[in-house]
Amino acid sequence: MGTTVLLVDDHELIRQGLARAFERDDEMTVVGQAGTLAEGVAAWETLQPDVVVTDLQLPDGHGLDVVRAIRATDDSTGVVVLTMHAGDDHIFAAMEAGASAFVGKDTRASEVVSAAKHAAVAPRTFLCAGLSQAVMRRATSPAPPKLSGREAEVLTLLADGLGTGEIASSLYMSESTAKTHITHIYQKLGAANRAQALVTAMRLGMLDHAAPQRF
Repeated sequence: MGTTVLLVDDHELIRQGLARAFERDDEMTVVGQAGTLAEGVAAWETLQPDVVVTDLQLPDGHGLDVVRAIRATDDSTGVVVLTMHAGDDHIFAAMEAGASAFVGKDTRASEVVSAAKHAAVAPRTFLCAGLSQAVMRRATSPAPPKLSGREAEVLTLLADGLGTGEIASSLYMSESTAKTHITHIYQKLGAANRAQALVTAMRLGMLDHAAPQRF
């Protein structure tokens, strides 16, 4: 059957269009569709798909509630948030909720399929598909803060989803030194945590790709 997918969107035409896009890929199979938050969570519990693709706005709630319901008990299901709202706050909220990917509805259907494949393989990372460049262009912030060479390396590893201990091992430094570099990065970016730092770095163009995020 390959990778199984559940589609959650209150617009039937969008669901059907996405279903056709997934059906054209031999590796993907749509096993269910839902039009509300309640139906989506119930279908996920019953069908246990590999990936859930959910709209951000649902008639009885928010798409991120689907993400949170899944992440409350499951780290292995990929969750793709599909939306017309591409603001930084929505991207940050999706990262915080534990989404695997954030995709704009104005992107090609093939981008949604690609995001779902990413989510199936790496459900606890974060992909901002088709949106990061637009977000960067909208940014009105001044020039990005100056990071040292070592801090830039640490930022890249943070974007790759590595934890503090893994960063220390990768760069042959002590864990306390890695923590110090991370603290300095947060301070320079005005961030309180990893998710905020990566969103800010994306917005300022300090990362060459949409930053994965492991929670």
